[in-house]
Amino acid sequence: MSRIVPLAESEAGPAARAILEQQRARFGRTTNMKRTLAHDPLALEVYMRWYDLRDRVVPFLGERATTIFTHAISTTTDCLICSTFFRRWLKDAGEDPDQLRLDEREQTLVDFGRQLVRNANGVSDELFARLRAFLAPEQVVTLTAFGGLMVATNIFNNALRVELDDYLQPYRKVER
Repeated sequence: MSRIVPLAESEAGPAARAILEQQRARFGRTTNMKRTLAHDPLALEVYMRWYDLRDRVVPFLGERATTIFTHAISTTTDCLICSTFFRRWLKDAGEDPDQLRLDEREQTLVDFGRQLVRNANGVSDELFARLRAFLAPEQVVTLTAFGGLMVATNIFNNALRVELDDYLQPYRKVER
């Protein structure tokens, strides 16, 4: 059970309601996470900037690699909401999230994302060199900021035990 009850859109203050309405217009729904963040309009605004960073990352990584990166972060933090959300994107793209075939570039992104979660101080020179082999400095900065916000999103959902949205239930990983 969620530790903080998500607000109904009608219960949100004017600033948060405006952001939620933008999210509904863009994505067709507001999620439990967004409606929980709506308790603080600034927090909601900051976390929704994730989409802006994603829009900067996709042109240089591509959709698949960007999703693989965020999925790696979300599975490493064991965030039910985010890992399921990205499982959905992968499955809807025809991928098996449990059997991804990765090239060297994608494996580097997975390794970097996982290391950001485990211990960002532990990003080795070798891993950084692999990343720099295909990214310019400004791209590394954008990717790292995006990864950091992804980690923050996972922490938010995990700490507050935000409940999985119903639309994601069919994509939930089934443990065997």
